[in-house]
Amino acid sequence: MDPIKNVQVELYRVPLAKPLSDAKVLTGRQKPLAAVDLLTATIETVNGSRGFGFSYSLRAGGSALLAHARDLAEALIGEDPNDIGRLWEKLAWLGASVSRTGVSVQSIAAFDVALWDMKAKSANVSIGKLLGAYRNSVPCYNTSGGYLSAPLSEVLSNVERSLERGLGGIKLKVGQPDLKKDIERVAAVRKHVGDGVPMMVDANQQWDFTTALRAGRMLEPYQLVWLEEPTHAYDYRGHAELSARLDTPIATGEMLSSVAECCELINHRSVTFLQPDVPRVGGITPFLKIANSADLNRLKLAPHFVMEIHIHMGCAYPHEAWVEHIEWLEPAFNERLEIKDGQMMLPERPGLGFSLSEQAKRWRVDA
Repeated sequence: MDPIKNVQVELYRVPLAKPLSDAKVLTGRQKPLAAVDLLTATIETVNGSRGFGFSYSLRAGGSALLAHARDLAEALIGEDPNDIGRLWEKLAWLGASVSRTGVSVQSIAAFDVALWDMKAKSANVSIGKLLGAYRNSVPCYNTSGGYLSAPLSEVLSNVERSLERGLGGIKLKVGQPDLKKDIERVAAVRKHVGDGVPMMVDANQQWDFTTALRAGRMLEPYQLVWLEEPTHAYDYRGHAELSARLDTPIATGEMLSSVAECCELINHRSVTFLQPDVPRVGGITPFLKIANSADLNRLKLAPHFVMEIHIHMGCAYPHEAWVEHIEWLEPAFNERLEIKDGQMMLPERPGLGFSLSEQAKRWRVDA
């Protein structure tokens, strides 16, 4: 055994180029998004093996993630880093009095990803290969260019740049108070790109069931790959009913923060595309449990955000998987993902394949 001798956690506030707004802002539930709080964990063993992982928070919560991670870090000292499943449970039980979802597991995620990074590096393969990759690339789509804070002219320009870069699909934010404006926006982009470009829309939970059903029917002529988060994230039955009554596939799951919650979507037959988020569910270890259940039910996979992690998950999933291209965290890392002919390529670099950039150090938060 090469035991863990040092664990370091840090928080960085990575600024966006400009604030972005989705339907949650237009309905007054949130403020525009201006930065991403990035929680990092670096784990080192006695013999010098190192693992790097991260989690994140949008808007509030970053300081809470850091505080909880600091509480947990010492519990890893002296442990065998190969025992990833056991260590996940150890950390989860330490924080069980506050929760086994939310902040608690999202802090654990940074450690969990770092341990998988170390294990893959020791085998000199990427995490995706370590997990038994089914493919070396997956289709990818851009989200960051389709926010509601951008006027239609800017969205069309963003779409052009995304397609020129080689991205395979486009996702648009919807869920405005005036549904007609959503439909007009989607229609304009579909006309601009033609029928051959995959398109998705995301309502960010802003519709009740009746509005979601009506909107879904109005959107069906535009041949969408999926309709995302049409109603409340925990409305398992509502999403199931929409899946049964609409031709457009339903996608959701990004807001859930446990294996049990994601499995409720599976058990209710709520989705065609399941959208778990590695940091939000607690890391790669719980994500694999979700993916296994999704596999048994022959669901498709479209993990939320953090493409730097999810490229590995998408390539290791046996059925159709998409990875979301959002470039917000790119300035924090030295490496970049390769995109070609609509596909995001699995990195050949060992482990996660990412390291913190010098630029990121300027954004460190001493909370």
